[in-house]
Amino acid sequence: MSNETLINYAELPCRNLTATKQFFSEVFGWTFTDYGPSYVEFHDKGIVGGFYESDNASLTASGATLLVFYTPELESLQTKIERNGGTIIKPVFEFPGGRRFHFTEPSGNEFAVWSDK
Repeated sequence: MSNETLINYAELPCRNLTATKQFFSEVFGWTFTDYGPSYVEFHDKGIVGGFYESDNASLTASGATLLVFYTPELESLQTKIERNGGTIIKPVFEFPGGRRFHFTEPSGNEFAVWSDK
């Protein structure tokens, strides 16, 4: 048995489970497993976690952890996010190592996307 301790699950608040599921399914291809009316688990190539029903949102302005996606096609993904109900809250900016932007999904949670391209 290994002594490794790994982060292997993330849970986020969600104001509208239906809208959030549709957004992540359309934009990122995530799949979901419903566990009752107020919790849904998400599945992705890089992370597994859940959304729980809440009036709160995960925002860096209130000290929340920021989950960051990587893509080689930053502008293309930004367009897809906007077309599916996401809101860009920090437009594309450069930083050492690449470029990124921040967005909120339909339930108001903040995420970022970066690219080294």
